[in-house]
Amino acid sequence: MTFAIALVVALVMTPVARRVSFALGILDRPGPLKVQREPVAYLGGAGVFVAIAAALAVDHPSWIGPLALATALGVADDVRTISPPVRLLAQCSVGVAAGFVVPAPGPAGVIVTAAFVVVLVNAVNLLDGMDALASSVVATSAFAFALLGGAARDPALALGGALCGFLVFNRPPARIYLGDGGSYLIGTALALVAATALDGQGAAAWIALPFLVAVPLADTAIAILRRARSHRPLFAGDRSHVYDQLADRGWPVARIVLVLVGVQCAAAGAGLVVWHVDAVVAAAVAFAAAVAGALVVWKVGFVEEKAAV
Repeated sequence: MTFAIALVVALVMTPVARRVSFALGILDRPGPLKVQREPVAYLGGAGVFVAIAAALAVDHPSWIGPLALATALGVADDVRTISPPVRLLAQCSVGVAAGFVVPAPGPAGVIVTAAFVVVLVNAVNLLDGMDALASSVVATSAFAFALLGGAARDPALALGGALCGFLVFNRPPARIYLGDGGSYLIGTALALVAATALDGQGAAAWIALPFLVAVPLADTAIAILRRARSHRPLFAGDRSHVYDQLADRGWPVARIVLVLVGVQCAAAGAGLVVWHVDAVVAAAVAFAAAVAGALVVWKVGFVEEKAAV
């Protein structure tokens, strides 16, 4: 029921958000770091927010506050670019609000959830540079959390359902984008789902967690390493992300999205297994996966920096 409500509301509200976006002039316009040739509506996150809020209103109403704050911050960043220090401070504030609603297990639970929010908001935002990519990958992660069952199941299904409805309009060629409002929203929602899923779990679950959000984390880690090696500011935009490099090699958008969703599916599958094993085994699997992933990334050349545009 939670999935169905989120799906239907997203199917209804996303076209509404698109019309409002054009009416208000909140559009992603063509530019040096943009791939589209025409302005695209930028308020997809608003439609996704309404869908998630509708699905969570009865059983998880406290989630709506931090999700609304994340969406509002992102929309403000879409309308008028916020400086990196102010943006980070605002993200931390959203994270603390989320931490009071769903503290992660442990004495520093509020701070841990806040850290989850800041990391995943920025990771999803960096991944949101191609039609359907961020929404598809995050939906995959959401469904993986839903498969774990427990208290995280319904919120994860709400997130997945909302993104499935949004994807009808975000598939290539996209008629509407998530915008920063949407990427901040779904990053925050994913962090809350993760914090909820960890409740009552042992060390293996904490080790498994990165597998469930592997693609956003990996793309962010690669971007940080690439910019550090080139002595470029970490917050500088570029078109050297993994998906950009695949596009430069002639891959069509649909194939890139399918491959990265497939990678996330494989990683999430491994995470679901690791979640339930002994902590020592989980740590060994995670180490082996990290080494293998690093070797692939280095060999393929994803850490090479393109010339700034």
